[in-house]
Amino acid sequence: MGFLKIILYFLIFYYVAKFVMRLLAPMMAKKMMDKAAQNFEKQFNNPYYKEKPTVKEGETVIEKTGENPTSKKGSEEGGEYVDYEEID
Repeated sequence: MGFLKIILYFLIFYYVAKFVMRLLAPMMAKKMMDKAAQNFEKQFNNPYYKEKPTVKEGETVIEKTGENPTSKKGSEEGGEYVDYEEID
């Protein structure tokens, strides 16, 4: 009789939890979406996020990345390209 009681309690708990989740899930999802939208808006309106251009319009700017001009790009990325033909 104890085993059947446990199974009965488990089934009752399962169906009650399922019913409650169907009621609460939309509210929780809406709250999460509102929170994400609020965080996005907060980040977008952050004054440090918006970069102000330091160069006047029409000027040319050359940015140096610090790479060594003598290094070969192909050797760093895994070798050079080899042309091949497919064989049927």
